[in-house]
Amino acid sequence: SCHQYTNRSCEECLKNVTCLWCASSRRCMEYPVRRILPPADLCELRSARWGVCWVNFEALIIAMSVVGGTLLIMLGVCCCCCCCKKKSKKQVSGGGGPDKDDERAAREREKRRVRQEERRAEMKSRHDEIRRKYGTVK
Repeated sequence: SCHQYTNRSCEECLKNVTCLWCASSRRCMEYPVRRILPPADLCELRSARWGVCWVNFEALIIAMSVVGGTLLIMLGVCCCCCCCKKKSKKQVSGGGGPDKDDERAAREREKRRVRQEERRAEMKSRHDEIRRKYGTVK
């Protein structure tokens, strides 16, 4: 039980991971597992210690908020940098980006058109051959 470490040291109390040390009242108590933070009537956040004696809950919450916020900002900056880098890379690589894509698309369209014309001419010659064979030439 954690209560046996009341009025002793924080280190002794926190050897058991289920215990919470309240520095202001020098009480060792069971950590209220149903709640994330210990209620104020049990122990104030700046006096509550859990896990290690040198960090109180108030400092832990502030530190976690700062670290979390910093990570979110860094993630946003990285996303923006990646997007800008991709845009600038497209423009630099093709001397304007979209122009090169347009040229490529136009070349492909032209190739398709030429192939289609060749197929049409081939089909026409086949049909003419069949017409001659059966004597139905126009």
